[in-house]
Amino acid sequence: MTSRSRAEPGGAPAPRSDHAYMARAVQLAELGRFTTDPNPRVGCVIVRDGHIVGEGWHRRAGEPHAERHALTEAGERARGATAYVTLEPCCHQGRTPPCTDGLLEAGVARVVCAMVDPNPLVAGRGLRLLAEAGVTVETGLLETAARALNPGFITRMEQGRPYVRCKLAASLDGRTAMASGESQWITGEAARRDVQRLRAGSSAILTGIGTLLADDPSLNVRIGAEDLPGMGPGEVIRQPLRVVLDSRWRTPPGARILTLPGTTLIVGAVDDLGRMAELRSAGAELYLCPGDSAQVDLDALLKELGRREINEVLLETGPTLAGAAVSAGLVDEILVYLAPHLMGDSGRGLFSLPGLDRMRDRIPLAIVDVRSVGRDLRITARPEPTESARNGLVTAQKQL
Repeated sequence: MTSRSRAEPGGAPAPRSDHAYMARAVQLAELGRFTTDPNPRVGCVIVRDGHIVGEGWHRRAGEPHAERHALTEAGERARGATAYVTLEPCCHQGRTPPCTDGLLEAGVARVVCAMVDPNPLVAGRGLRLLAEAGVTVETGLLETAARALNPGFITRMEQGRPYVRCKLAASLDGRTAMASGESQWITGEAARRDVQRLRAGSSAILTGIGTLLADDPSLNVRIGAEDLPGMGPGEVIRQPLRVVLDSRWRTPPGARILTLPGTTLIVGAVDDLGRMAELRSAGAELYLCPGDSAQVDLDALLKELGRREINEVLLETGPTLAGAAVSAGLVDEILVYLAPHLMGDSGRGLFSLPGLDRMRDRIPLAIVDVRSVGRDLRITARPEPTESARNGLVTAQKQL
């Protein structure tokens, strides 16, 4: 990395603010969106006398953290400087040494941190160590932007499960397939490329056995590294874990997802030694996760994925599983790509939500973003679950 000192002609430093420096750190952290998993995305900017003397972001687990990259770039100029970092510096020995040690050894005088690390191994200890050593510590600057960088890591640390996005594509009249079941392609090329970027930023892609049997999907990333910010041409893209909910092990051993690079996890709910052995021989990893009525326990599965350090799950499935997950309050974000055409009343709908007979049973949504993607419209919404909206999981799971 090269130094990015900001100065006016004649050597006077350009006027900047804490807000601007932290915004730059957030921008740097974004460059790790497709590579840091399962670690958080973190950016760091080091400023001395009004000049940026070091910048860095975390690229991959096991490699130096953002602070270490920025300190290396800054060198001796870090002494007496201010470090702006999007997440509390770590204070424990993992695959890399503690960043608190690096900041103290470099002589940084002030650390401005956007948010406290929710990891129980840190959780404020890093900031306390710095403060006890005489470093001026401040927190909370651009915290909302910093939290938005790492919804999955934060959810996993705070709730023990991944952040779940449900992605759907529909016509303007809300249909995801024709009456015949035909569904390719509802949206245009730009929207499909946008979905590929969503997949690349996800830790896992989850679908149900109905979707697998109907569509034989690939559930992989099919764009090049040059299309992903922060990655260079020729870099290897991490393929998300592919997860199939298949209570009775109906996945065909010749399914496409079992022939592609990466890992496929099939999750069942009943013992069937013959079918299970057949799927293992075909290359699948299996996990038994029984719930009520010999169906997969989706809540327990998400907690298991959290234990496996899965941060972000992209749910790509049909209306039954989508409706079950939303009804159970297990979906954090809904992404709907709306295409500018009509598919008729006999087509398949977006969600199967049994039992919503009264207006008070509605599941309220907060729309957080609407934008054009090519000729299509992408709507991002977050469910605001109520008690009456949490009763649909068992009913819907009976069809999984």
